[in-house]
Amino acid sequence: MSISERCARWIVGIVEVNKCSPRMAQRSAETAEILKEFSVLFFAMRRVAALPWTVSESARPLQTGSARIRIQKPHGHVFSPQTCLHPLCQKFPPSVRYRRLFLSEFIKRQEAAGCDPLDELYDALAEVVGAEESSESFRSYRLPCGAFVSLLENAALISGGTTGLVTWEAALYLAEWAVDHPQLFAGRTVLELGSGVGMSGISICCSCSPRRFVFSDCHPAVLQKLRENVRLNGLGSDSRPAVRVDQLDWTTATGEELRAIGADAVIAADVVFDPDLTGSLVQLLSKLLQRPSTEAQPLVLICSTIRNPQTYGGFKLQLEKAGLSHEVMSEPARHVFPYDRATPIELLKVFR
Repeated sequence: MSISERCARWIVGIVEVNKCSPRMAQRSAETAEILKEFSVLFFAMRRVAALPWTVSESARPLQTGSARIRIQKPHGHVFSPQTCLHPLCQKFPPSVRYRRLFLSEFIKRQEAAGCDPLDELYDALAEVVGAEESSESFRSYRLPCGAFVSLLENAALISGGTTGLVTWEAALYLAEWAVDHPQLFAGRTVLELGSGVGMSGISICCSCSPRRFVFSDCHPAVLQKLRENVRLNGLGSDSRPAVRVDQLDWTTATGEELRAIGADAVIAADVVFDPDLTGSLVQLLSKLLQRPSTEAQPLVLICSTIRNPQTYGGFKLQLEKAGLSHEVMSEPARHVFPYDRATPIELLKVFR
């Protein structure tokens, strides 16, 4: 019997029991949430120790009449199709090291629980035990609609002289905020500054129905990775929305070049981290907001992780000196993606 058939039989069993037992329905719904959480954390490559192993092991078997279903242990035929044996793992695999750690822990817990791990799990582990490590791998982030944004990222936070080859927390927060406020981007031409590997922009393209989207960055290696991620997620000049990837140097971009883009919304995430760059960023924002009085100003949103309050405060002061105002967007956003929320993140609306 195939994995999908076994999983389908398990699910059908739950449905049959649910007809007789509201309590069973609640338990199966809780199990579905555990499966979802496992999948989300696995594909985002969160720490293996942080996965909800103890939750999945703590439930107790339920009994109703002659029907009985056991869901207290992390059965391989239930969890593995949502993680290491999911088609997404074949297409956009997490790192070799991560899959090795995950599978080793998974099999160990299966054996300790008295379950017989699937042969497919041992096969998957054998594939990664001797595999060569790579400097890049995929992280996939589940959108509220159920689709995934899959990004090829570098393992190192800094590589090739840039920090733009990984997804940072502010990009994830901005994506969460955007998918909660799709009306602000629907039908608009959106320009993203410092797009990095593309998390915020691809999420907006998939969830917020912009008319056009322009990704931008200046580092050649980042632009190469960005173009690849845009393509891997099914976006391009012929897609809806139509997208393109531009090389944009903040220090040399002219007002004419920026007006030609025609952006009526501008976003950026984690671009306020270097005091030497904030001046050119403020000048660029000033050019983007310089419109005739008869034209509406673009919506400008800058999302920042406040690692250094002095640097971030300096950015706000430079905005004020340039005649630009700012407002903190305090509306809460749903927690959609798994990431470290310990460091404060702030979303600013900038306007003239």
